[in-house]
Amino acid sequence: MPLFYPMYQPYVIIVLPAILLSLYAQFKVQSTFQRYLQVPAASGMTGAEVARTLLRRQGLDNVRVEAIPGNLTDHYDPRDRTLRLSQQVFYGNSLAALGVAAHETGHALQHATDYVPLGVRSALVPAANIGSQMGLPLAVFGFFLNSGFMLQLGIVLYSAAVLFQLVTLPVEFNASSRALALLEGHGMLARQEVGGARAVLSAAALTYIAATLAAILQLVRLLLMAGLLGGRRND
Repeated sequence: MPLFYPMYQPYVIIVLPAILLSLYAQFKVQSTFQRYLQVPAASGMTGAEVARTLLRRQGLDNVRVEAIPGNLTDHYDPRDRTLRLSQQVFYGNSLAALGVAAHETGHALQHATDYVPLGVRSALVPAANIGSQMGLPLAVFGFFLNSGFMLQLGIVLYSAAVLFQLVTLPVEFNASSRALALLEGHGMLARQEVGGARAVLSAAALTYIAATLAAILQLVRLLLMAGLLGGRRND
C-alpha cells in the first residue's frame, strides 16, 4: 500500500468539524472567563471562601482547598479529596471565580454522594489513558502497514477514550447544575448575578462537548479506515 493511501484523505476531513468546534470552544471559554473575571460578586467572597463554606455546609470538612498555578487549571482530585483552584479563582471574588469554585465543589459533592457517572469515569481513567495515547497511533500504523489486527486493536483501545469522554459530559453538566443551585441557594450570588456564572460554566461545558465530538468522529474515521462502516475496505 502506498504511504499516502488515496482513501486516507477523506477520513481526515471527517474530523474537521470537531477541530473547528474545539477552536471555537477554546476561544469562547477564554473570552467568557476573562469577561466575568472583571465582574466582582456583590458578596465579596473569594473562590476559596465559597468552596470552603459550601463544603462545610455540606459536611465535607475532610476536603482540602488549595491554590495551584496556571490558568483554568482548577480541578477536584478524588484520590486525596483535594479541591485545587487556580490563583485567579482561589483569591478572586469575581463571578467567574465563584462559578468555577462552586463547580469544582460540585465534583466533591458528587464524590461524597457516590454519583454513579463520576465513579464510572474514575474507573475508566486507566483504560482511557492507554486508549488516548496508544489507540490512535496503533490504528493509523495498522492502516498504513495493512495490518487488520493492529488497526482493530487500536480501535478497541481508542474506544475506551471515547467512552470516557461520553461519561464526562453528565459529570460536568451535573457539577455545573449543582454549582448554580448552591451559589444561589446559599445567597453567595444575587439572582441577577447567576447569569454571569452560568455563562462561564456554559462556555466551559462547550469544551467538553467539542472534545466528545472530536473523539466520536475520530472513532468513526478509524471504523471507516477498517472498513467496519460504509462497506469493506479496499486493500
